[in-house]
Amino acid sequence: MKNRNSKIHAVSANKKQNNNNKNKTDADLASRVRSGEVKIAVYGLGHIGSPLASSWLRAGAHLIGVDNSSKVLENARKGRTHISEPGVNEAFSKGLKEKRFFVYSDPLKASQDSQFKLICVPVLLTDSFTADLSAVKQVATAIGQGLKKGDVVSLNPSVPPGTSEDIILPILEEKSGLKVEQDFYMVYNPERIYEGRAIEDIEVRYPAIVAGAGAKSLEIGAKLYSLVAKKGVIKMSNIRTAEAEKLLEGVYRDVNIALANEMAKFCEKAGVDFWEAREAANSQPFCHIHKPGVGVGGACIPVYPQFILHAANISGVECKIVSFGRNVNDAMPAYCVEQAMKLIDRSDVSRATVALLGLGFRGGVSDTRLSPTYKVIEELKKLKVKEIRVHDPLVTRDPNLPPDIILTSDLSRAAKNADLVMLISDHPEYHNITNEDLNSAPVYDGRGILDTSRFADRRFASIGRPS
Repeated sequence: MKNRNSKIHAVSANKKQNNNNKNKTDADLASRVRSGEVKIAVYGLGHIGSPLASSWLRAGAHLIGVDNSSKVLENARKGRTHISEPGVNEAFSKGLKEKRFFVYSDPLKASQDSQFKLICVPVLLTDSFTADLSAVKQVATAIGQGLKKGDVVSLNPSVPPGTSEDIILPILEEKSGLKVEQDFYMVYNPERIYEGRAIEDIEVRYPAIVAGAGAKSLEIGAKLYSLVAKKGVIKMSNIRTAEAEKLLEGVYRDVNIALANEMAKFCEKAGVDFWEAREAANSQPFCHIHKPGVGVGGACIPVYPQFILHAANISGVECKIVSFGRNVNDAMPAYCVEQAMKLIDRSDVSRATVALLGLGFRGGVSDTRLSPTYKVIEELKKLKVKEIRVHDPLVTRDPNLPPDIILTSDLSRAAKNADLVMLISDHPEYHNITNEDLNSAPVYDGRGILDTSRFADRRFASIGRPS
């Protein structure tokens, strides 16, 4: 019994010693990051890079911000960001004041001067609906040319499965002459942010997803991201699975929104208020029906299904539900325009002025990427309406709008003498709009957010509600 107890005590002591060693190692890493011994470089100060850079700065890191836009760099050097994201300006300004935030225009020098490199440039779609990896490849080339032994590289945007290992890793090894796991480390950490609360998402809302090119990469990547992710880290078995995980998040939402759009159209014809039915249905814990709307925009939800569909096509796999959901959501701008035009005299369309409320792809953001408003404008132009005005409280300039479109932040100007008003983005500023705000024009609510009782004496229609 004495020998057995001795063994138990020895095992417990070893476990305690291992935990102490782990805690010491983690504390050492945090100290090295805060002291600037491990300097971080964030490539791309946009919707992903800016909040990620801010979270590292808030954790006390010494950080290099890199971007290819002179305007973005100019703003960063003044402690400002070009995106509307809470907390970023404050983090940038504090980092500059404390001499921990450095802004580079040279990506190679940023690689030479840093030990942990985060690739945060966007991955969008090409015209053939494949992933546009040109920016990621360009950054990987520059990083590889400046890569040193012991460095860590992290890819952060959402990408098709296989991107890290089949495309980015070979570039890094070729340009550096180094071998992953032996000389340097590579991890994949997909961004999991919701615009308007990105820093909060990174730091406290969700655990970080981390995968590595090998066991050593996974271990160092998990330790690094544990310094900013207070919810902890989910270690994935391999990078390809982690890349797919992020796409699954977006595909789920796209398909769910398509279901909501289908049910909303059904309810309109069946004389049912979809919104009331949805609220009651979602009180059951196994039901989580999303909200329907005039379209699905942004650089995430409309994009990720295409990554899946392209990869599935190469693999010879049919993803019918994903494809159908994407088609349903893509058709919503045309459907909503058709419903809205029923509120006015169709024989007089050529003399009609239409005011569109919202250019941001969703409420509360100034991001216009793939905004459904663009498709609504296309549909209205097909009908040859006389004039189209766009109002948005957050967007004051947009080079992507056709030159004949009026963009204003003055609601009264947008609605003045309008023959039809269509609500596109669910900005908080629109929730309490009244008849008087819109000069008593007919209104189509493409987000289902308006109080119908306020428009009882006017021609009014809303997605998901009976005519």
